[in-house]
Amino acid sequence: MSVSFNQDSVFNLKPISLDDVRGELQGLLIEGESAVMAFRTVRDQLVFTNKRIVSIDVQGITGRRKSFTSMPYSKIQFFSIQTPGFIEIFPDNELYIVFSNGTTATFEFKGGVDIGMIGRLISQYVLR
Repeated sequence: MSVSFNQDSVFNLKPISLDDVRGELQGLLIEGESAVMAFRTVRDQLVFTNKRIVSIDVQGITGRRKSFTSMPYSKIQFFSIQTPGFIEIFPDNELYIVFSNGTTATFEFKGGVDIGMIGRLISQYVLR
């Protein structure tokens, strides 16, 4: 499943190094913008910058074609985070975002992701 801003959930987002996405975003970032956190499914990526959230949807067999979708923090109407339960076999964290245009996005994170940090990051830019 691709990473996108729609009502579909994206499962198994795992943290990756910012070095793995800098080349992908180089032509997209504006002056003063930098990647803060990055995650990956099997092929797709989700990147949080200090100005927006960018999804990178890798398409086709070769993966050379990519679709970039950007949503600025200023368009977030509200968001919620969900932490794993006490004795879950497969603990996961979930982020649900509603944007001012009615678009929603749900992201599920694996691999010991600090969902509180993601919530603080979004709050830092939304609550200005």
